Amino acid sequence: MNIRTPRTALLATGILAVGLAGCSQYVKKDELNAAIQQLQQKQQDQQQQIDAIRQQMQSQFSKYDSQITAMQGRVSVDTVAHFAFNSADLSDQDKPALQDFAATISKYHPNVLVTVEGFADPAGSRAYNQHLGMERAKAVRDFLVSSGISADQVRAVSYGKDANRQVVKGASRDQGADNRRVSLTVDSAGAAASATPTT
Repeated sequence: MNIRTPRTALLATGILAVGLAGCSQYVKKDELNAAIQQLQQKQQDQQQQIDAIRQQMQSQFSKYDSQITAMQGRVSVDTVAHFAFNSADLSDQDKPALQDFAATISKYHPNVLVTVEGFADPAGSRAYNQHLGMERAKAVRDFLVSSGISADQVRAVSYGKDANRQVVKGASRDQGADNRRVSLTVDSAGAAASATPTT
């Protein structure tokens, strides 16, 4: 009997400690509401920044044939650069728009993340076009960096000849110029800090 009593007391104490530890994991309602309010405010601030970027891009790119689309937390600037068939050389006619973009981002939005998306027309193999799309994205990324955007603020990705992203479905060579392009996506502030540029 003397042996069982300490064990029973120890067991009861352990159960009580586990119960109290479990209770400590509960969040008070006012703390939860405050956390939700902070997240909503952050989302609102990010959306305001994205709206400001969209307005600036629309003003800046009104002289260029570019489509500006605002999404949740990001802005897409489409058709900013086109490429000759089987080429990743950036054309001189596309450089002024990219320079304007770089100047706007580096001056007004130094904390955003820019994703350079490379595309190819459907001629050739999937693997080859994936590589070609990346070379096009890298050419634009490098030009943006040389024009003033921080290197850790820009990453390059390739969609190759992805059918879902083709402007003119199935078109290649002379008819597929719109498919051989690079587009830019701007993500809201805070994303750049954790992003690693693609090499």
